[in-house]
Amino acid sequence: MSNLIQALDARRFPLHGLRLIEASAGTGKTFTIAALYLRLVLGHGAENGFARPLTPPEILVMTFTRAATRELSDRVRARLIEAVQCFRGEAEPEAHDQFLRDLRDAYAPGAERDKAAWRLDMAAQCMDDAAIHTIDAWCQRMLREHAFDSGSLFTQTLETDHSDLLGEVLREDRKSTRLN
Repeated sequence: MSNLIQALDARRFPLHGLRLIEASAGTGKTFTIAALYLRLVLGHGAENGFARPLTPPEILVMTFTRAATRELSDRVRARLIEAVQCFRGEAEPEAHDQFLRDLRDAYAPGAERDKAAWRLDMAAQCMDDAAIHTIDAWCQRMLREHAFDSGSLFTQTLETDHSDLLGEVLREDRKSTRLN
């Protein structure tokens, strides 16, 4: 089992196919997600990258709680802004971490780096349209957007209190037990 556990290198992590990233609290998941997000926006990584650069609405990030979605969105936006400053040379190189410096250095100074900075800036500006959701919110969105295909209603409600439903099931069970 230990041979399946690997340290994740966000600079080289494959951005295609199916991947699962699992980590304990305090291990840098948000930092890593933001790093992978930057790479997806840039179309970075050659054979380990995605086929083309993506925009925030095209990148799906799912988490468990609403609070986590807001934090993740804010952190990704901040990281995009920091990357723009790094690519444009708006701060001392030492002000940025090694990941950002390595990412910047993957683009030639001049037009190539300017285009990458522009792409990062546009992504930061459209983070309000980013697809960062809780699992249940994403499922509701898909059901709403594909109501005809899924055969579901256009408006769905999420039941969090199941006590009425449980009571109904128990009453039905008692009725069926008496009939038999």
